Amino acid sequence: MYKDTLTPERPAPVSRKGLTGWLRTNLFSGPLNSAVTLLGLYGLYLILVPIIDWALLSADWTGVSRDACTSGGACWVFITNRLQQFTYGFYPSDELWRINLTFVLFVAQLLWLALPRLPGKMWLGPFMVLVFPLIAWVLLYGGWFGLTEVPTHNWGGLTLTLILAVVGITAALPIGTLLALGRRSHMPIVRSLSVVFIEFWRGVPLITVLFMSSVMLPLFVPEELTLDKLVRAMIGIIFFQSAYMAEVVRGGLQAIPRGQYEAAAALGLNYWKMMVLIVLPQALKLMIPGIVNTFIALFKDTSLVLIIGLFDLLAIVQAGLADPNWLGYATEGYVFAGLVFWVFCYGMSKYSQYLERKLHTGHKKR
Repeated sequence: MYKDTLTPERPAPVSRKGLTGWLRTNLFSGPLNSAVTLLGLYGLYLILVPIIDWALLSADWTGVSRDACTSGGACWVFITNRLQQFTYGFYPSDELWRINLTFVLFVAQLLWLALPRLPGKMWLGPFMVLVFPLIAWVLLYGGWFGLTEVPTHNWGGLTLTLILAVVGITAALPIGTLLALGRRSHMPIVRSLSVVFIEFWRGVPLITVLFMSSVMLPLFVPEELTLDKLVRAMIGIIFFQSAYMAEVVRGGLQAIPRGQYEAAAALGLNYWKMMVLIVLPQALKLMIPGIVNTFIALFKDTSLVLIIGLFDLLAIVQAGLADPNWLGYATEGYVFAGLVFWVFCYGMSKYSQYLERKLHTGHKKR
């Protein structure tokens, strides 16, 4: 006998819903999976419990000298006592407001660009790239409008790391994009120059580039033009990262179907309009993971400037470890520096994932 009505839908078993269901499905779906899960949890217990005890439970947080570190755990007193130096380097204490003001202005502009449905973004972008660097230089270096001049050899710590990273990121993307377009150009001279530039800078280590920018670059500029060591390091980082960025962007350009070029040509668009309005927006959207990966690598590579005498965050932590009053606390210093780098890199990674979801238009499978 056949039924002429459907059986009512039944709720899922309790053992398959919620946290219990997730655990049964993913961690305890069988004897082998359960054994591996328990073994992994035991391994995490052996690793994490001593770390948590050393870093948090038995740690010393307050004090003015190493005499306050008596518990046997981490001595975060070393970090708290030198936090200003780790953040600002050797910048004069009574001028720190200039760094803070520059940072606040920069973050405010970034938030304005990042938050949706805010007006004026078309003008704010060029302002950040063309005008704000001059404002930041006047604020940080001084010598104008009654501001005390602070030479770049007094800059350091996290401030110097962020300056190198922001300048490198801001300049490497447009230069790398132009190099990628030049490498795909039909003009032999433009294509050849782009290929030579990209392959040269990609073929040498960043350490070599920094040495070249610090020692050899002054030999190729007029004697009356004196380039600051920080400026020379910025030039080297920009050229080096632009070569890598060019290959990332070129990969995105090659992923665009030929029909997009033909459709733009059929609409009567010239080369630059076709690239700016049709091709590059699609290519850059596809290359968000690669672009952000290059940005993260650049942010971490800024620590190499210590070899030419610039005291970035890692270098100034190492300098603090050489203080006779704080010998023996290298672990705390390197953990602090590593955590700071991780926070910024993780933030860039999460924002890139947000951009991918926001700009998703069906070009890839979910």
